[in-house]
Amino acid sequence: MLTQKALLVASRRPGLRRLLTGTPAARRVVDRFVAGESLDDALAAVRRLTGGGIQVTLDHLGEDVADRSAALRTRDAYLRLLAALEPLELGGAAEVSMKLSACGQGLPVGGHDVAVRTVRPVVEAASAMGTTVTLDMEDSSTVDSTLAVVAELREEHPGTGAVLQSMLFRSEDDAKALAVAGSRVRLVKGAYDEPAAVAHQRRQDVDAAYVRCLEILMAGPGHPMVGSHDPALIGRAHELAAQNSRAANSWEVQMLYGIRPAEQQRLAAAGTRVRAYVPYGTDWYAYFMRRLAERPANLRFLLRSLATRS
Repeated sequence: MLTQKALLVASRRPGLRRLLTGTPAARRVVDRFVAGESLDDALAAVRRLTGGGIQVTLDHLGEDVADRSAALRTRDAYLRLLAALEPLELGGAAEVSMKLSACGQGLPVGGHDVAVRTVRPVVEAASAMGTTVTLDMEDSSTVDSTLAVVAELREEHPGTGAVLQSMLFRSEDDAKALAVAGSRVRLVKGAYDEPAAVAHQRRQDVDAAYVRCLEILMAGPGHPMVGSHDPALIGRAHELAAQNSRAANSWEVQMLYGIRPAEQQRLAAAGTRVRAYVPYGTDWYAYFMRRLAERPANLRFLLRSLATRS
């Protein structure tokens, strides 16, 4: 847990960002977890994954923008992405994921309203082509604002997805509120450094809370999205789906691009709906550091690569 916290702190350090992003060996490790830096790279990953029976949600990397012009650049990047996806005619098999901090949510004046105005055209464009947007959840200070944006957007676009993090104490209550007809909810463990006042600190407590939230979502009439690579939790999801007589298309497993790809293929071949979370873009540092924090093996792989190339 100390290593995890250190890496999460490092994800916010500009000096370390400059050091790591300028290291060619690090870039080669990043390629395991990020589809590429360009839109063409992302589309190549979409074609490869969907051709193998894996659905996708695409994240144009970026977060914590400092001004409105940067938020507008986020909007425009997603509009270009959706325009490029439309000719592929994948419908809901290719959706997008957005972080509201990349849409201006954190701006000191009017951030919430800026985020709504920024994300709304993307949600409208996605709905027009038969797909959806899921609003990623970030640190605990943003939860109320993010869920309020989800609720507002769902008035006209009910398929807009929300994300809950089981590490937060509040998430069971949020799951009960969101487990309604038409609701799409991605459940994850959480990848932010949260204080003990608001979040579970032990892995076993986070896992137990995940199961409790999953039971709530699976028993409801919405569309649960099981964001996990943990075989035990995925197995429990299958048990709950059977207990609640869920059709195969009424829920899905979501895994990160580059993590357990063989298992993604195995699950899809066995009839489980699987969706890969596919990040792309040049602003990959914070995302990459959170992936290192989640699994010590990822950090060891990076250190070996840096040592080999030094």
